[in-house]
Amino acid sequence: MPADASTAGEIIAFLTLLDIPPKILTKCLAVEEDVSVPKPKKVLDTVMNPAYIPPEEKRGSYWKKSAATTLKAKLQETKNINKAKNGIMFIGDGMSLATVMAARTYGGQVERGLGEDNILEFETFPVTGLARTYCIDAQVPDSACTATSYLTGVKTKYGVIGLDGNVTRGACHPQLHENNWATSIGQWALDNGLDVGIVTTTRVTHASPAGMYAHTSERNWESDADIPDECLSLGCRDIAYQLIMNNPGRQFKVIMGGGRKEFFPNTTSLLLNSTGLRLDGLDLAEKWHEDKVEKNATHQYVTDRAELLKVFNSDDLPEYLLGLFNDDHMEYHMKAHNEPTLEEMVEVAIKMLSRSEKGYFLFVEGGRIDHAHHDSYARLALDETVEYAKAVRKARTLTDESETLIVVSSDHAHTMTVAGYPSRGNDILGAVDTAKGFDDKPYTTISYANGKATSIAADGRVDVTLQDRFINGALDYSYPSLVPLDSETHGGEDVAVFALGPWQHLFTASYEQNVVPHLMAYAMCLTEDKHDNCKRHRHFWTSSGEHNKPNVFSYVLSISAVIISFTFNF
Repeated sequence: MPADASTAGEIIAFLTLLDIPPKILTKCLAVEEDVSVPKPKKVLDTVMNPAYIPPEEKRGSYWKKSAATTLKAKLQETKNINKAKNGIMFIGDGMSLATVMAARTYGGQVERGLGEDNILEFETFPVTGLARTYCIDAQVPDSACTATSYLTGVKTKYGVIGLDGNVTRGACHPQLHENNWATSIGQWALDNGLDVGIVTTTRVTHASPAGMYAHTSERNWESDADIPDECLSLGCRDIAYQLIMNNPGRQFKVIMGGGRKEFFPNTTSLLLNSTGLRLDGLDLAEKWHEDKVEKNATHQYVTDRAELLKVFNSDDLPEYLLGLFNDDHMEYHMKAHNEPTLEEMVEVAIKMLSRSEKGYFLFVEGGRIDHAHHDSYARLALDETVEYAKAVRKARTLTDESETLIVVSSDHAHTMTVAGYPSRGNDILGAVDTAKGFDDKPYTTISYANGKATSIAADGRVDVTLQDRFINGALDYSYPSLVPLDSETHGGEDVAVFALGPWQHLFTASYEQNVVPHLMAYAMCLTEDKHDNCKRHRHFWTSSGEHNKPNVFSYVLSISAVIISFTFNF
């Protein structure tokens, strides 16, 4: 016998306190709010079958109170126009808005919740905007032109890094002319005496991190083995070489990610039963070491999680850190062995860079969201996004929003969609529970406009619910796509920008992606156009946003210093 709806709601609310998952609750207690609901005739008349609805959500007063709480918090916000001593830019490569929604739901369901009401860390940031991502020659961008955009403030052509639009992709001559170079916010920070670091889960020579230091007309020139002989003879240098041998890369205090093979000769055996790629015989890790010895600077090269944590736990951190944790890209989080997580790398980077009295700029990329999408591996893409959000949370807990500006965004979107009419709490990675297609076969909530999976067989659309890999949740299961391709493509829609810290209010509205580094640079006083607080001691201003109210203790210390200086001079 089904229980009365109101009674059932009270019972479920009580049992929830016992930490019994909602899906199990509904199997133990059938709740029928209206037993006379007729069978729907149209898709839009679909009857939902949620695993569980929190009883309080059924009352209009709950939602009115929730909205009032949000409004009150909004009204209490004040502008923080402090000088941003530090800046941290997070890029979730390929993190579309659909990916954010699906990852939020996935993360909540992993924690045994319904999922939809879960919130990723950066979604709690007070300011959000939208960035337009096209290249100057492409409607849908790649990670090279977008990295140039959000790191140098200059839009460029598809496949090009750190150069303006006067170049032709793959042409060497334009790469050699410094007038075509677009310098990054990392360079701007160094020019102002700040420390700089990069952290990524991809190869450190991949398109996104390369935007911090490289100038190349071809994003694929990661080692000298990738460059045509005629370009080598003209003096074009590969991305790995530029990172280690040229400014600004050789000045970075922290470099962490994958890509060992780009740094070693093809005669050198590496850790994962592979060899280096370089044909010029250079051992760039050794060159990095020699440069730091010449600078008389302490430094450490690490290759796995254990070595990194040893450095982190040391009482005497090195001045420079190079971490290459995989011969290629770092492994997906769900497959990794003895590789640090993105969260751990961010924690080490902030600990090292925070020693700078003048401040720092840190670039962080969750790069494997993109790679999972390219293979239509939705489960891995969502997990990588959740891990990325954990890294943002770690950065937030380790910094003070009165002096550190954190900006979270993506370089571009993907073709993944979240569609159908699944019930609340339905497995985000599962099949829609309320309906089937006209062919009487189930379909998944998540699918791709194009991608690796073949969705149409000789007998019609593939029924994924009959496939063992789908049923068992295989990590590398490719979700259905409409257009079969060897690799799923990027999407062209806008990406979200989330901001927290000094001058966060600048990041509202819709704008070109190349505006992002200019906004950060203004907040950090890295540009010629400086706001009033660039010239004032940062401790005079409070973290509550009351930027015109002096900190009395700092004021007294400053006055004392003036008196002492005057006394000695006298």
